[in-house]
Amino acid sequence: MPPHARQRVLVTGGAGFIGSHLTELLLSRGHDVVVVDDLSTGRRGNLPSHHDRLTFIHDSLEHALSTSLRDERFDAIHHLAAAVGVKLVVEDPIRSISTNIHAAGALLEYAVTHGPGGSPAPTLIASSSEVYGKAAKSPFSEDDDVVYGPTHVARWSYACSKAIDEYLALAYHKQHQLPVVVARFFNTVGPRQVGDYGMVLPRFVSAALRGVPLEVHGDGTQSRCFCDVRDVSGVLPTLLDAPACHGRVFNIGSDRVLTIRELADIVLRVTGSTSGVRTVPYAEAYSTGFEDLRQRRPDLARIGQAVGFRPTIPLEKTIQDVAAWIAGASHNAPPSPH
Repeated sequence: MPPHARQRVLVTGGAGFIGSHLTELLLSRGHDVVVVDDLSTGRRGNLPSHHDRLTFIHDSLEHALSTSLRDERFDAIHHLAAAVGVKLVVEDPIRSISTNIHAAGALLEYAVTHGPGGSPAPTLIASSSEVYGKAAKSPFSEDDDVVYGPTHVARWSYACSKAIDEYLALAYHKQHQLPVVVARFFNTVGPRQVGDYGMVLPRFVSAALRGVPLEVHGDGTQSRCFCDVRDVSGVLPTLLDAPACHGRVFNIGSDRVLTIRELADIVLRVTGSTSGVRTVPYAEAYSTGFEDLRQRRPDLARIGQAVGFRPTIPLEKTIQDVAAWIAGASHNAPPSPH
């Protein structure tokens, strides 16, 4: 299909952080978008309240696939519905494993016969840099081996569940000729991301705006690479529209390396806050036995060669926009009941 032709697109988890930005982009390009979201972590307010080309279905994905979407057909599917955030995974591993694996399996089975005329629908599966586990190599490349911790440490269940999603997606490509792309996200940040599930940037910005110390977990020397959600969401349709990308895995992120302490300092500088920083042991922030990754940097060579992707939005601009969004969301929130 020509890249600018009007499409009918399904976005699972489309009321979430990344999903809502993708939905907004697809609508701006003139596509018809169907969003399925159970609003367990997404927010209806992330999407337009009324739009002629947007259909919102408040339901679990597995139930929607067998009911309201049973007879639908789509030119493209973006599967972003998943359990998100280390905090959520550690606190509720059963929900995280079930959501990630069962929903992805049901979605892939559906995609095989729900493209135009009952053909396979091009499908993007959202994965995570967590798949790399605690491998020491840097940067992480898509064909690298992965290394996980023991099964009694809950955080590795998320990495394993996302890896199984990838195995499933690539198996459907091989066995059913499903045009599938796997996108491994590396620390995506930006407006609409909330800190409720352990996400570091909105936690830091919120603390800076409230004038309380920014809580850095561990010693703060662990490093990450942060990429704006508008850069990330913008490349997803490009990957899915390119037949040469089907059946492949792509890192998506930035390769600007920062320690978490450096990130805290940048947030303080950009927001003009004098909140300061407080270090918090992992055992206090999560639970005893929690393992963090010392570094997580993507090799962006493959996606650069495939579609010319490079991040364009500076982190400082992202922080400004996150601060504006948090301030606006706080201003528009209903008063607390007394």
